[in-house]
Amino acid sequence: MNDPILVINCGSSSIKYALVPVGADEPRLSGIVERLGGHDARLTARDQRGKELTLELPRANHASALKTIFETLGGQRPIAIGHRVVHGGERFTDATLLDDAVIRTVRQMINLAPLHNPANLDGITVARRLFTDLPQVAVFDTAFHQTLPDYAYRYAVPAEWYDKHAIRRYGFHGTSHAYIAERLANVSANGRGGWVIAHLGNGCSATAVHAGKSLDTSMGLTPLEGLVMGTRCGDVDPGLPHHLAQRFGWSMEHIERLFNQKSGLLGLSELSNDMRELEHAEAQGHQGAKLAIEVFCYRLAKSIASLSCALPSFDGVAFTGGIGENSATIRARTLAYLGNADLTLSTSANQQLPRGSEGRIDAGQGRELWVIPTDEEGRIAAETRRLLEDLKRRDEVSAKIIEDLS
Repeated sequence: MNDPILVINCGSSSIKYALVPVGADEPRLSGIVERLGGHDARLTARDQRGKELTLELPRANHASALKTIFETLGGQRPIAIGHRVVHGGERFTDATLLDDAVIRTVRQMINLAPLHNPANLDGITVARRLFTDLPQVAVFDTAFHQTLPDYAYRYAVPAEWYDKHAIRRYGFHGTSHAYIAERLANVSANGRGGWVIAHLGNGCSATAVHAGKSLDTSMGLTPLEGLVMGTRCGDVDPGLPHHLAQRFGWSMEHIERLFNQKSGLLGLSELSNDMRELEHAEAQGHQGAKLAIEVFCYRLAKSIASLSCALPSFDGVAFTGGIGENSATIRARTLAYLGNADLTLSTSANQQLPRGSEGRIDAGQGRELWVIPTDEEGRIAAETRRLLEDLKRRDEVSAKIIEDLS
């Protein structure tokens, strides 16, 4: 299959997309539509030569935006569409061909990811209506973490909560963690060993991976658990929501909105959820920015140390995501808290690694330290392509059996 895969990552007010060719080094068409439904909605795209295109799409909805995206492909026709879906529960452990039954099941999981699955389903519904002749595949964030052992994914709550309602830890950012695990297997002699992968962006998570499989991860039932993030609080005392409701009379919906949209780096700094802005502000003496960065790094270091307990061998740490790939400061300050973990940073390698580049930043002794740019779109395309090839082989085998029997 030499034709490209169109990858769609649909949010409530945005659509990210990429037309991913077979060759890893071939250029991609990619872009994002932002502020859907608003008067200032726009598409920002990059063609195969890297030239940027901006189109104003006032009041565009998902359907009109997807039509425009298809028009920007310049006549290149994908053989399939791969959709990012955040929550697949326990039902979906691999990429899955979308049909009405699968969509009904994903819709039943909205209560597990109310901020994400509805938007993912919007994109799927519109794409199936627009492109009826293309196979469409769901790739789930949670699927990579279905290898967690029960003692890692179960909460210490009444057993019937899990047995009857599937309340457990699921984990997210699976396509990113899977891509980095696969990349480590190619670039490191210890690549099939044990790693803690730190995916750091506006959303953040860390995962313990051994032999390419997820053994534990920082996110849980929802993407709110775990690390400090751009606007999400990460781990808090489970009694805090009740305390806030009693003291201030706030509803659970209001508290959840504060935890998801007003906390994290933004809440601590009272300035921004953008790490670049916070680093600049800290350099200018902003105390809120300094505190936010320190809490972020300390909590990340604690998570790396605790996740190492899941690993039969601990061979190193890999940083990825917008912050992990680009901020030498965050990498250095996080590792400074792990002085007893045999993780020795090379200050020069860390500082001199070009932004967005792949490379080792350890001092050549102790455990390895890597920076590896993630490629979630590439991973979704690869899983989509692999599923289609498997289905094609299965059809060919079935046809051969029928031929032999006739």
